[in-house]
Amino acid sequence: MTITAFFALLALLMVSTIPYPSIKAVKIEGRRAYPMLVLILLTLVVVLLNHEVMLFGAFFASYFFLRVVVHPPTWPPHPYELPVAVAGVNTAILVSSSFTIHYALESIRRGNRTGLKLGLVLTWLLGATFLFIQVNEYAHLGFSARDLGFGSIFYCLTGLHGAHVFVGLLLLSFATIRAFRGHFGPEAKDHLGVEVPGIYWHFVDIMWIIVFTTVYIL
Repeated sequence: MTITAFFALLALLMVSTIPYPSIKAVKIEGRRAYPMLVLILLTLVVVLLNHEVMLFGAFFASYFFLRVVVHPPTWPPHPYELPVAVAGVNTAILVSSSFTIHYALESIRRGNRTGLKLGLVLTWLLGATFLFIQVNEYAHLGFSARDLGFGSIFYCLTGLHGAHVFVGLLLLSFATIRAFRGHFGPEAKDHLGVEVPGIYWHFVDIMWIIVFTTVYIL
């Protein structure tokens, strides 16, 4: 991980865990300066997401090199098979979590803290279910990362995404704890700790749709 990505990840954790009012205000020309600090942190979060897109892109390039350039007779190579139906159900579960995190964000924008809590808890549960099913899938696949290039790239792509889901669950855990402690409010500056993990979670969902389509469908 590059130094820039490290600081971007640190910014993601800061925006997700530190209550906005606790960021010390500084007077610059008679105005408070901490909104600019938040803007800088959000910019670093965008940098992190761009870094992660490039990381996934490198693995996708390796995947298509193995499939198109090496061009084995069958894909997946015989006798390996992928549980497309199970992965499809898992995809539906993860995509559903995008709607629940959106519901949580819209709820707090309207001042509905009960809806916020419900949305965050449901999102966490759906994400944890997705991760559990993926781990269970690994246990029953019948091949490992050491089995040909196909096994290596399959586990690298899906495992990389699984690691991002884990980070997302960690951020959602912070957000949920803060929601139950009443840290969030309807003003934009008062629910960054929900909005930023939500952006990250939507990114995770979109990347899985691409991974699922590429690895399981095409």
